[in-house]
Amino acid sequence: MTLMTACSEDALDKELEDSLDTDKMTPPEDYMADNPSNTNEKDENGKDGLASCQNVSDYIFQEIDGLIKIEFENAEFSDNWKLKTDGTNFSGKGYMVWEGAQQLGQPGNEKTAFTLQIEHPGTYQFLWKSAVKTGDSGSDHNDTWLRFGDADDFYAQKGNSVVYPMDTGKSSNPDGASKDGWFKIYRSGNDLDFKWQAKTFDNNAHDIFVVFENKGLYTMEISARSSGHAIDKFVLFKDIPQEDAIADTTDLSEVRCQ
Repeated sequence: MTLMTACSEDALDKELEDSLDTDKMTPPEDYMADNPSNTNEKDENGKDGLASCQNVSDYIFQEIDGLIKIEFENAEFSDNWKLKTDGTNFSGKGYMVWEGAQQLGQPGNEKTAFTLQIEHPGTYQFLWKSAVKTGDSGSDHNDTWLRFGDADDFYAQKGNSVVYPMDTGKSSNPDGASKDGWFKIYRSGNDLDFKWQAKTFDNNAHDIFVVFENKGLYTMEISARSSGHAIDKFVLFKDIPQEDAIADTTDLSEVRCQ
């Protein structure tokens, strides 16, 4: 990762010696801003997880060796998205759950976004780790909208069946909710706690794929849908086994600042 430094390390070290309470050792704001590889967060494995950007909206998540892995709370959310910490089957600072009104037919409301740096173009599978936190049915309060508007392709597949979001000019389209390039991404089953699953197409679950044909920055958009749907983290991966991509021992993506 490239370090963007405004002055020499010797000068920064002297500034720290002169200005810091050595018991606290909290770097000054300009030092952290100029040294985005310095981190103030740790992932569940004790490894550096987040760059110390001034704003979470400035995060750029780095794909390395065909993998992006991100704690879902590391984005800018509206007030009706709540950070929760109840239970034990989550990682990071907690998980995000939508507690506003249902947005079942209207994607694009209460959006957040993640900026992704792709270094190895290709076709990536998408998965997230989510739970149902409202009610006791695995088929209710179990989904959120997802869109990759600037990717080269965004589709769902099951065997030979391939479907695309509505309003993209591509067909076929899935049964169930879809609009303006958004897929409804759901999890199913009566095990309501957090698990890795991401599907679309009602009663005919298709896996989710994204194609990036070139290196560069891409935007992943999330939009509220079902109240009570909680998301802990997500992955995009290619050319590696799924079990490795989602393993707790696999590091989170590195971050640089815009």
